[in-house]
Amino acid sequence: MKDIARIAEVSLGTVSHVLNGTAGVREPVRRRVLEVVRSIGYQPSQLARGLRRVQTNVIGMIIPDITNPFFPAVVRGAEDLAFSNGYRLILCNTDNDHSKELAHLNELRTFLPAGLIVIPSNFSDLTAQAQSYRAAGAGVVCIDRLPKGWDGDSVTANNQSGAYRATQHLIKMGHKRLAVITGPLHLTNAEERLNGFKQAVEEAGLELPPEYVQETTFDKQGGASKTKLLLRLIPPPTAISAGNDMIALGVLTAIREAGLRCPDEVSVMGFDDLDIAEITNPALSSVSQSGYQLGMTAARILLERIAGDSGPAKHVVIETSMKIRDSVAVPVLAASPRSARATKIKSKR
Repeated sequence: MKDIARIAEVSLGTVSHVLNGTAGVREPVRRRVLEVVRSIGYQPSQLARGLRRVQTNVIGMIIPDITNPFFPAVVRGAEDLAFSNGYRLILCNTDNDHSKELAHLNELRTFLPAGLIVIPSNFSDLTAQAQSYRAAGAGVVCIDRLPKGWDGDSVTANNQSGAYRATQHLIKMGHKRLAVITGPLHLTNAEERLNGFKQAVEEAGLELPPEYVQETTFDKQGGASKTKLLLRLIPPPTAISAGNDMIALGVLTAIREAGLRCPDEVSVMGFDDLDIAEITNPALSSVSQSGYQLGMTAARILLERIAGDSGPAKHVVIETSMKIRDSVAVPVLAASPRSARATKIKSKR
């Protein structure tokens, strides 16, 4: 900066005001300073700025599984809004490991972030860490699932309502033996989706044997292994509701490997409406939630906190919608004799 001041023939304070926008500088002088900045390739040190301000323009974001296709859209929504407002995102992956999550939280604090966006890991408890960030003037927003006892800002989907309406659709199609494969039930989103499923089943007066409720991890492998158990039951379910689309992919795989057909013999409903839902065979019916909107909303709340909003905690719940495709049909036993006969002819072909 001293070199810039010397070459531009201005004071060091004028250079500082031009680079930081802290005071008005006459336009000819400002242009002369910026021309020198460009000519020598000067880049201000964000760390030095952060040390002076006790905060950088960095936002930390922690996600549980970078291989899950749902989370990149969440990251993109947060990053787009942060970038357009002059902030940069640092992304950390926890592999759903709480100890790794704590390591990231401790390390990110040394970057003096302006704020933090977190999709909690399994068994996450962020209370102490969040308090530490807040004490340092950094906001914290949780997305998708909430840690135990969380009382801070949050953005979630209306999981219970989405699962309820999806299950209602299965019931209206004539399914009476409905099973569900949930995500880990210590996670709030998995618990809420199971509650929505049970609510619809109970309102319809249908039985739900305990073995028709299976809990697994939010991935394809978990969905496949639990589907194999369900298909061995007597009688087996005619429809399976999956806790997310990754579980649903495993369900479709297990049905195919068992020599059965979806939806002719088993209907499948997912949750998330990932891009791949349109290209599975058959195309997957799913509850649609916008990961991009989740991330963007969380970033907006965080930017408001950075700008000085000190009001009560904000809890934003984003509504879901239904995407009905080819993986759900009327069960053969509930179909009319003509429909059942058509299904059999199609099977012979």
